[in-house]
Amino acid sequence: MRALPARRIASSALCATLLLGIAAPVAIAADGDSARGHTSAVAAPVPGADALLAQVKSLADIAGVLAPVTDLLNAVLKADNGQLSADQAATLGQAVKDAIAKLTAAAPVTPPAAVPAVPAVPAVPAAPALPALPTLPKSAEAQDDKAPGASGPRAAAPADLAGDALAALQKAVDTLLAAVTSGDPAGVVPAATAVVTGLVNLVVAIVLGGGLPVPDLPGLPSLPSLPAVPAAPAVPALPTGGLLPS
Repeated sequence: MRALPARRIASSALCATLLLGIAAPVAIAADGDSARGHTSAVAAPVPGADALLAQVKSLADIAGVLAPVTDLLNAVLKADNGQLSADQAATLGQAVKDAIAKLTAAAPVTPPAAVPAVPAVPAVPAAPALPALPTLPKSAEAQDDKAPGASGPRAAAPADLAGDALAALQKAVDTLLAAVTSGDPAGVVPAATAVVTGLVNLVVAIVLGGGLPVPDLPGLPSLPSLPAVPAAPAVPALPTGGLLPS
């Protein structure tokens, strides 16, 4: 008679275990779904992230070109008499070319700055013809062309600094590759120096034109600003005295 309560206790314990085994994964899954929902609800970019991401991309663009160019320079300057095999020079040079082409393709095309349109001058009644003015000497005309604020072909928009720096760097790399496979070590150091200079020019061009924050290191000299677009010439004022006497 005493065995019956024991069986009932064991049966009850088994049922409770089965219920816990079924309910526990469901509860854990529900908690996981709740956590994921909470995470997705708060996963939003901070204000101003887009501008910072653009700056980070500019720095990454610099790094993408720095690595292959410095690899080439290290290989050249550590080689015997600065000479590389044709295959090694071709491999290192192609890596630089690919990096420059990638950065050139990723760079946005900046249209030239638009000059504000000159407002139309209101029509005035025709005035009697005036006698012709004497012709100015050529020297005076040349001086007039050079007057400040003169418009025309001389008033050019700022150049694409990054694009010019990339083109100059590629040209310097091509010169270096020719020097390291020529068998003459005399031209290696000048060509390598030109590549280092071209790399510095590229870094400065991206820093100045990439919208990066202004450096604030104490004691650091201020960087020059980009050249400004020339202002449009002023519209001459209309005469206020009315029509000329007949």
